[in-house]
Amino acid sequence: MNNEKMMSSTSSAVGGHGMQMKKTSILVVDDNPTTLHLLARILEGEGYEITRATNGLEAMNELRSRADNFDVIVLDRMMPVMDGMEVTGKILADGELKHIPIVMQTAADQPEQISEGIKAGVFYYLTKPIERKTLLSVVSSAVKEVEQRRVLRAEMLRHRMSFGLIQVLKGSCRTLDEAESLASFLANCFPDPDRALTGISEILINGVEHGNLGISYDEKTRLMDENVWREEVSKRLQLPEFKDKKVTVIFEKKENTYYLQITDQGQGFNWKSFLEFDPSRASHNHGRGIALANMIAFDRLAYNERGNQVTAIMEIKPEAPEIDTYWG
Repeated sequence: MNNEKMMSSTSSAVGGHGMQMKKTSILVVDDNPTTLHLLARILEGEGYEITRATNGLEAMNELRSRADNFDVIVLDRMMPVMDGMEVTGKILADGELKHIPIVMQTAADQPEQISEGIKAGVFYYLTKPIERKTLLSVVSSAVKEVEQRRVLRAEMLRHRMSFGLIQVLKGSCRTLDEAESLASFLANCFPDPDRALTGISEILINGVEHGNLGISYDEKTRLMDENVWREEVSKRLQLPEFKDKKVTVIFEKKENTYYLQITDQGQGFNWKSFLEFDPSRASHNHGRGIALANMIAFDRLAYNERGNQVTAIMEIKPEAPEIDTYWG
């Protein structure tokens, strides 16, 4: 990798992102010693626990020897020995590692690298030269995904029982807490609960915040930057025009296909631009949820034209094991 300007001298620190984390562990991988040192130093300054690796092979050795130790991976794309895309493929193929968010470093003038990474399953990006503010914002978003997934998964496991017997289920939610709890419950109705969990949560939360409460994309960007997103959602939920709005869900199983219809009471949105992850949003602090649900969590999403109703679909492929083997 060529030596490149790493940090902008005019960039400012993002206060509070790392300070709220309790020793979140990040693996930073880069073959450029200067870049590796600067990334590690900035992240350590925010309270993260950092492990360094100088190439992909070294990174995989760290991951396989301490699979439970790492919460996020900051990975350079262009490296000798084993590049970032090869590392990504190995991580996503490993059952113990595939849920660790990857933050990929790419060249700003090569958007095709981001497109290739998205197809491989990477949704967090840093484009060079990397600014301190962007680094901390993107890493913070990945860390929040980890924390939310842990809470949701613990809740999901508490709910687990004979969900394979359920054919039809109806429900609703109004708040973020209710959306997360309902997502944990509904995930167990699917043949691959871990896969479905994050997708259900993202769609339900989208229905609450964007659909029912009318929080725009730009508004959420600002709220996330200021770390007051949940507070703003709670405040809007108390307003007369929003307090009675709900997101409704209908789950149905038909033979080997599972359907989850989610409807909010909002005005809808231009869903077509969010089904796939746009490289221009690569370094944003949110905006990945619908693409993640469409590309990873489910086989496909089907929206109505207005955009306030979506059906998430998961199919059991002929070569898959019998459904009973999913419940342990």
